[in-house]
Amino acid sequence: MLLRAIEAMYPASGLIHLFVDNARYHHAKLVQAWLARPGCRVKLHFIPTYCPHLDPAERLWGLMHKHVTHNRCHATFADFKAATLTFLREEVPRKWGIYCDQVTDNFRIISPKDFRVLA
Repeated sequence: MLLRAIEAMYPASGLIHLFVDNARYHHAKLVQAWLARPGCRVKLHFIPTYCPHLDPAERLWGLMHKHVTHNRCHATFADFKAATLTFLREEVPRKWGIYCDQVTDNFRIISPKDFRVLA
C-alpha cells in the first residue's frame, strides 16, 4: 500500500527511485511481485547492510535517542512514550532548521587523523 501511495503521489514522474534498507519486508514476495508488474514506476535500491549512517531514518532515531534517552531515565514506559512522541511530533518540526543537517542525506566525511587505531 505504501509503494502504491508513493507512486500515486507522483503521477507525472517516470521512474521513482527509493533507497531502502534491507528489512525483510522490502524483499517480501508480495512486494517483489508488485514491483515486477508491467508499468511499475517504482524501483527499490538497497543500501548496504550494516550502513545505518546511509539511512536518514536511522539518523533521525539517533537524534531522538540523543534528546530522549541519553543520560536520562524515564520512571515509566508512559513517560518514555510521552517524551518520544513529544520529541517527534513537536520538537523536531519546531527545530527542523537545526536538526535537518543531522538527518539529511549529506555524507559525513571521517578523517583518519581524528582517530587512533588500537591494534
